[in-house]
Amino acid sequence: MRADLDEFGAHAASVIPRLRRYARALTGDTLLADDLVQDTLERALIKRHLWREGSDLRAWMFTIMHNVYVNQLRSRPAEAPVTLDAEAYNVASRASPVDMLEVGDIDAAIRRLPAEQREVLLLVALEQLSYAETAQALGIPLGTVMSRLYRARERVRGLLDGSAPQGILKVVK
Repeated sequence: MRADLDEFGAHAASVIPRLRRYARALTGDTLLADDLVQDTLERALIKRHLWREGSDLRAWMFTIMHNVYVNQLRSRPAEAPVTLDAEAYNVASRASPVDMLEVGDIDAAIRRLPAEQREVLLLVALEQLSYAETAQALGIPLGTVMSRLYRARERVRGLLDGSAPQGILKVVK
């Protein structure tokens, strides 16, 4: 039993940097991201008996993180969106001001996506999960992953080049 826990812990530890990066991109806040990673690791240790040896631990832990994050969102009152820190995108300290502005623009565009599209985009583009792994992590069909990813990419492109509508105004009488 001890050897199994040590082996599981070693595998889980190797996933922590990716969990932290995804959590930071998802929450937009370093402290909230660290809490999310800690809650994910705690849940993974408690539920380690449910992990199938030989399956992708990374995808399994992203599934746990997604579920923990959704639960936290449900229990948290609505807040104003928070912008991502540069570390969430691993921006080099030698980045030019133009690079930093581009990262800020991308961050703002990603923040404007619906949560469902943002999650898929971050898992595929940032964490480089396959479509199938993303579908498994989020508990949605593969076709839904592909359509959400397509819509997310199109929306980000539109926001970055200025062709996306900035908002819909409703006439109130």
